[in-house]
Formats: sequence, structure tokens, C-alpha cells
Amino acid sequence: MVKQKPELLAPVGNVESFYAALNAGADAVFMGLQEFNARGRASNFTRSLLQLAVQKAREKNVKVYVTLNVLIKNREIDQLIDVLSFLDAVKVNGVIIQDWGTYYIAKKYFPRLVLHASTQMGNHNSVGVNYGASKGIVRTVLARELTMPELEAISRQSKAELEVFIHGALCYSFSGMCLFSSYSGGQGANRGICKQSCRRIYQDGGEQHALFSLKDNQQIENLQKLVELGIRSLKIEGRMKSADYVFQVCKAYRMVLDNPANAALAARMLELDMGREKTAWFLGGNVSDGITDDPSIGIRIGQITEVGRKTISFTSSEKLEEGYRVRIRNTNDDEQLYVKIENFSQNGAVYQVPADLFGKIAKGDDVLLVRVKTQSFSSRLGNVNILSELKKIPIKKQEIRRGLQIEGAKLQKPMLLVRIGSPEWLPKLRFDDYDAVILSYKRSDWEKFDPNSAVHQQNRLKIRIELPKFISEKHLDFYRQLALKLSSSGFNHFFISHLSQKILLPQGVRISCNENVYVLNDAAARMLYDEKIAEFTYPLENDLDNLLSMSNKQGIVPLYFYPELFYSRMPAKIDQENHLFADETNKKFRVSVKDGITIVHPSIPVALFHYRTQLEKSGFNRFLIDYSGEIMTANVVKRILKKFLDSEAVQPSSNFNFKLGLK
Repeated sequence: MVKQKPELLAPVGNVESFYAALNAGADAVFMGLQEFNARGRASNFTRSLLQLAVQKAREKNVKVYVTLNVLIKNREIDQLIDVLSFLDAVKVNGVIIQDWGTYYIAKKYFPRLVLHASTQMGNHNSVGVNYGASKGIVRTVLARELTMPELEAISRQSKAELEVFIHGALCYSFSGMCLFSSYSGGQGANRGICKQSCRRIYQDGGEQHALFSLKDNQQIENLQKLVELGIRSLKIEGRMKSADYVFQVCKAYRMVLDNPANAALAARMLELDMGREKTAWFLGGNVSDGITDDPSIGIRIGQITEVGRKTISFTSSEKLEEGYRVRIRNTNDDEQLYVKIENFSQNGAVYQVPADLFGKIAKGDDVLLVRVKTQSFSSRLGNVNILSELKKIPIKKQEIRRGLQIEGAKLQKPMLLVRIGSPEWLPKLRFDDYDAVILSYKRSDWEKFDPNSAVHQQNRLKIRIELPKFISEKHLDFYRQLALKLSSSGFNHFFISHLSQKILLPQGVRISCNENVYVLNDAAARMLYDEKIAEFTYPLENDLDNLLSMSNKQGIVPLYFYPELFYSRMPAKIDQENHLFADETNKKFRVSVKDGITIVHPSIPVALFHYRTQLEKSGFNRFLIDYSGEIMTANVVKRILKKFLDSEAVQPSSNFNFKLGLK
């Protein structure tokens, strides 16, 4: 059977990029409004511009998907309803979402919207895809960390359309679910304002390295295989990139999709995308060279030779023209400055360009070419005054908000839960001190786990079994069988890290969600309630204001934990024997590996015990102490439990975003 030719999906961050995508042969484009999208620093589209873009795209038979792929804070629910109502009226071809609260409101109150699961939803196996399909999600954007055999297995079993990234930047943390940016200053990566912590230079044993900076994704060599697998949509990353990038990259992939014989020519075109070094990464079968020593984008063409008050001079190995753009990289730090090439003079290989950078750059700094002006694209879509009147269905926000509340929330009994990451912690605990003990073990620990041992059976009603964030396709049966085995031995309460993991569990067990199933708003809490989730956990990067704004207060509040700042399938090379590294402020971080996943923790915990009294007065009475990221010491359990009981601060520790706020 001949496979349907996949859709070529192009990124659009502004009007020029929109025209570039259309001119280069895109079948569909994805773009964001100026609210609620994961590229908050892109120009993005006003509502009137989006409406014009949809009209223009429709004339060209090009589909428009809109990104609502961020986590929604509780006070943003009204604004979210407005946006969903607008997109429903505009009749966009699809809405890309991350937050289960967004899903809940869209599905219940705007059922005409076609929903796509963003890659930030972390779908990486057939269970995730098919759970989404069962909830009416038409398309799943798969995690970028999949191998080709895994993708083949998922495509065979998928009940939804599949979308795969074929080109552009890669996040170090799994599926872009990163807490490092948030931890470093409250700028949530999944709130659209990532600080790109994986691109920073870190101190490792006295040396400076880009420890986590991945090369750029390029799948031109695997394109025909993706076509054969029936992947519905091939996605180019880059809503922050220029129109030239969009045109060049989209054109290259279009050529190969239309005629595979063009692959070599397309590969040469992609060398001028002005990105980083390229990798086929997991799909290519080899990730050993996936990290780049140079996190900058662009092609290095020369060095600064002179810095004047109003001009700079530099050498260039490339012939430059008006409209080109260069980036200057200071050799002593990672601050980078851009200069547009205009009104320049040239003497052989030396260019002199007007630029006011005196004191900011120095002789010897690198110059990188980041943009070539191949052609011009219009920045106008048309006259806003000719827009047709949108026919919106009246919405009653108060009624919707009331519908998000969970009745009986104040009837929940107080609870203290503790999580441990290995069996070695079990002898340190007194089960009488806790209402529940969550076992977050690695696979080898579960293989040795004896459910009929005395300590396990005596405490089985308090024990919770936790599934990991990442379960590869080949390990799905392991966790199915584990859950069946443990439930038959009386362990009937499970914590899941992805909502789809419900499918792996036997009928009749109790299911709770840990903090990886995000509940930043009442809509997400209501979604989990309707899914028969017994308990849910608030996110680690939450803030006090957002927490207090919620009507649904029966969730578990983490009060002590070491957040997983990076959670990655990609190995990291740390030279230090203690696996510690430091940032530019000398904050220390620790690297560990669990079931093949690289995890980066801060060296000090987040401790919020001193907020306990305020939280209890506000209606929260379920709390979590998490030792899974802790290094075991003799008195740590006794000391931390006393701090909790006394509602005392722990030193040294961090408040994460709790006080300063999550942006």
C-alpha cells in the first residue's frame, strides 16, 4: 500500500516567516498568539493578524495550527477561555496543547476545536499516544528522544496521527520538560520563557564546558524512512528563527519529499541554515557525538580586528552583502551581540561596519554569520478593517469556573507522605511517622523486590508504587507485569508519572498522580478528578500565590525535595569524581544516572516547611517529603522529619519559585 505523503509543517514566528513558509512549499504552519505559547520571545501574532493569516493560508490550501503549548496558572483561566473562544470562532485547523487543564476546558466547552498533544506532553510510547487518542486528541507530537525501532513500534500501534520533529534545535531535558530555567530565576521553560540553561557554560573540575548543549536535529537522511512509517506530519523547529531560515529549511525538505533524488542538494542547502552542528540523534542510532562544544548558532567566519567608538572591523572568510547578520561572541563569556551588515566598507577580507559596541567586545572575539538575506518577504498580511465579523458562542466564565471546582475538597484527611528512591532508605524510616511511603525504585530494584517480605506485607496498606517518567516501548510489559504481580500481593495503590500510565495498571487499583502530571490550575485538577485519580501532587516549580488562588486544595504539596532540573535520555560527561559541576555564580549541581536517564539535581534541597502553617490555614493539609534526590546520611530522616513537625526552615536550602513566583 502506498503511504500518504506526509504534511510538511513549518514554524512561523512573524509575518515574514509566514510568507517564507508558503513560498517554500509548506503544507501547514504553526504559530502562536502573543499569549500562552512556548516561544514567548518570538514576535508572534495578534488576534487580528492570526485571523488574516488563517484567511490567507486557506486561500493557498495551507493549514494553520496554533500553539497553546504552555502550562496555565490558575489566575489565567479567564484569559485562556477567551483565547479558546477566539480560536474556535476563527476555525483554526488545530490547537497544540500541553496542559491537561487546557484540554479539559477545550474539550468540554469548545468541542469543535481539533486538539494536538504537544511534545511537552512527553508522549514517548504507544500507551501515551493511544491514551490521548481515547480522549479525543487527534494528533500526538512525539518526544524527540525516540529511536527508529521505537518509532516503528509506535507507528504500528498508533490510533492517532503522529508528528515528528525533523529539523531544528534540541532540548537537553526530555521532551523540553526542564526545571533548570525555572530554578535559575523563575522563568519556566514550559511557560514560554526558557533561559536556555542547557546552552550555558559550566565549571567542571576547573574547566569551562558546554556540558548539555545539543547539536541541532537534522533528519534529511531519514526522511524516506519516516515517509514509509506513515508519519503524518514532519515538523521543522524554529519560531524564533528568521524568515530566511524558514524558507531555506522548508525548501530543502520540500525538494526531497517531492523527489528523493534531491537529497544531496537539500543537504547542501541545509548547511546554510545558520544553526549549530547537526545530528540525527536517537533516530540516527548514535548519540555519542550529540553534545557540541560550541552552543552558539551560526557559521564562524572570522574575528574582530578593531573596535572603534562607532564602528567595528573584522575578518570574514565569506563574502558578505547588505542585509546579512552576524553574531559576535566574546571569548571570555557567553554573551552574544548581533550586528546587521549595512553601510559597510571592505578592504580585502576585512569589513568595517557601523556599530556602537565600544567596551562590549574586544579584539579577537569570534564573528559568526547567522543570517544571509536570500530574498525579501512581506511584513504585511492585509487590511484589518476587511476582516469578517467573528461569530462567537457566548461564554459564561463564572459558570465554567464553578464547573472546575471539586466538591468535598475540605473533607480530605491530613496526610504526610514520604518518597524514597532506593530500598536502602527503607530501614531508615518508621512507617508510623507517615501516612504513605512512595517507592520510586529503578528497574533492577523492582526485579529484586520481594512483595511477600515481612516489612513489605506489614506495611502494604501504606506503600505506594511509583512508575517512572520515561518508559520505553520495550519496557511497557515489564511495568504491566510488575503492577499485576504487586497488586496480586496486596499493593493496590500506584503513583503514575504520566496520565497514560493508567493503562498499564490492573483494574480496581487506586491511582494517584505525582508532580510530573502538572496541576497548576483548577481545570487540570478537575480533569484528574474526572479520570478517577485518587490523589494528585502540585508541581515542584509552583509558587505560593498560584497555590493559594486554587479552589481545589486537596492536592499534595511537596515541601522537601531535590528537583530534577534536567531529566534526559542523553548521557552527560562530567569529569569530576563526585559528579558535581557549578554555574557562573558557583552554585553547585549534581549528576546521577537512573535506568539510563541522566538526572541533574541542585546540591541543596528545596525546603518549604516554614510555610506549612500558612498552607494549613489556607486549606492545604497533604504534604510530601521526597528523599529520592537526597544523598543518604546517618541522621537525615530524623532531622528532616523534626523540621517538618516544628514547621522550621532547613539550612542550607532554597525556596525555588515558592516566594519569588513562577513567571
